[in-house]
Order: sequence, then C-alpha cells, then structure tokens
Amino acid sequence: MKLGYVSLRGRGRIDLLLAEIVEQLEAHGVALAGTVQTNIHRHDRPACDMDLRLLPDGPVLRISIDRGAQARGCRLDAGALEQSALWVSGALERAELLVVNKFGKREAEGKGLTGVIADALERGLPVLVGVNGLNLPAFLEFAGGAATEVAPDAGQATGWCLAALSRTIRSKACGTDTQGKTAPRD
Repeated sequence: MKLGYVSLRGRGRIDLLLAEIVEQLEAHGVALAGTVQTNIHRHDRPACDMDLRLLPDGPVLRISIDRGAQARGCRLDAGALEQSALWVSGALERAELLVVNKFGKREAEGKGLTGVIADALERGLPVLVGVNGLNLPAFLEFAGGAATEVAPDAGQATGWCLAALSRTIRSKACGTDTQGKTAPRD
C-alpha cells in the first residue's frame, strides 16, 4: 500500500503545492483521479470561495457556500463535496494514481473522500493526500500506520508519486499484488 501525505502551514499553501504536483504528474503522462482545490479571494468577503477541479478532466465544482460577509463557521457545501467523491470514485477505473487535495473535517468524521481513498488503496493505486495540522491525528488514525510523510516540495513529492507508481506497475507486471503476494492468474 502506497499512501503518502503532505502537510504545510499557511492558508492555501497545500492547495498551491498539490496543484503544482498535479501539473508535474500530468506532464509525465500519469493518469490521475482526484481533486485539486483553488481558492478565489474576494474583496467583499473575509473568506475565499473554494472550488474543486475533479481529475482528470472533470468539472470544477464550488464547494463553499456564500453565507454573507459577516457569517462565521463552516462554509463547506457538504453536498457538493459528496458529489465530488462520487465523481472521483468513478474516475478511479482509469487512474494510475489518486490525489486528494485535503483530508479535512468531513474526512476526519469518516465522510467526504475517505471511501475513495480506501477504494484506491484496495485497487493498489498510490495515493497522495494533503493534510493540515488540525486533521493530522485523524488522518494518521485513518491510515493505521501505513502513511508516509512526503516532503512539502513539488519536485520531491512528484518524485515520490512516480516512484510509488513505478513500484505498483512493476508489481503488477511481475504477477504480484502490492503486498508482494503472487497474484492469481487466469
């Protein structure tokens, strides 16, 4: 199982890092599934709008709710996030690697993209997830000791993804699964 995560302080920095990693992976021709977040700052609101690009070639969905300039609390559109999870789940069939922009509050509660992450790992796909410090304990519990911290550097993280993908392809070509067991032959 290849599950990597990047963690980086600073509002929106993980989103920018993962967008750069995805760009590099796409340039290498890697078939991706997953999500990349873009934050759109507005002069009339203290909080940004949040959009998800669904990989590889899906729509861009707004996952934040505009509740007004004075609103406080969670602005996540849980329905839009669940719709994104369904779309990404369908894209796994054609993917070599899954990228998830954030293991956030919904994922910490066992919702959001946790099912997609588990499905990708069961399929033997490498997975790279963005995790902030607040949700890191929940992510590590979810990962059950199987996650690898990846340097928060686009080049190094892309290298980790390509190496994980290379090991996955070699395992399949040699007739073994991702745990090194001989795969059944038809």
